[in-house]
Amino acid sequence: MSFADLGAVGAGALVGGVLGLVGGGGSILAVPLLVYGVGVASPHVAIGTSALTVSLNALLGLAAHARAGSVKWPCAIVFSISGVVGAAFGSSLGKAVDGHKLLALFGLMMIVIGVAMLRTPRRAERPDVRLSPQTAGELAPPLVGLGLGVGALSGFFGIGGGFLIVPGLMAATQMPMIAAVGTSLVSVAAFGATTAANYALSGLVDWRVAGFFIGGGIAGGFAGFAAGKALAARKSALRLVFGAIVIAVGVYLSARGLMQT
Repeated sequence: MSFADLGAVGAGALVGGVLGLVGGGGSILAVPLLVYGVGVASPHVAIGTSALTVSLNALLGLAAHARAGSVKWPCAIVFSISGVVGAAFGSSLGKAVDGHKLLALFGLMMIVIGVAMLRTPRRAERPDVRLSPQTAGELAPPLVGLGLGVGALSGFFGIGGGFLIVPGLMAATQMPMIAAVGTSLVSVAAFGATTAANYALSGLVDWRVAGFFIGGGIAGGFAGFAAGKALAARKSALRLVFGAIVIAVGVYLSARGLMQT
């Protein structure tokens, strides 16, 4: 096993831990880790590889959240189906744009979203909200619309989009954040798989690195999920951790991306 292989395992563990903890941010951490830590030369190969690994790691995290009962499946399915359409379109556009410019622009967007996540929610939460024939008229339109938009951004920037999906689900349904985190992993997996398939068709996935990355992500995911359960009782703490991670990575990506454009 080479140094790069070990780096991929370590990077995967970190990304898996973030996914297990907050349900998002993993893929946007994966890209800079693959480029600057593991040594993947092409940002587009890093994007394609990270989309594959984050999708699989999200499935592992989803299993844990499903056992804990924190996944609202009807909402997740509607959001994911509409988002896959957006991700297919967005990833086709993203392949045509310089990778470093994508990272810089996305870093700026992450900062804005992270700041928004630090603010106290203005609307009351609805812990028992569920998508049903009776509530479809109210919940389905925002779920479909936000799913399409988040999916398109996810595909364009080559990320799972959990840090967009979580606030999107909360805005559409007012579900609590811990439920949004678990529910978001369905979309993270679906969007990542769609983007990875699109990139793989162009030969932009490093399968060896992906294998080591996924291995590390398995261990990190279980650790992150355990930490997330501990923080669930303190909703404000979970929101602050989520927002702080998004802002920190956004600043880093913007700075590195702008220096290389």
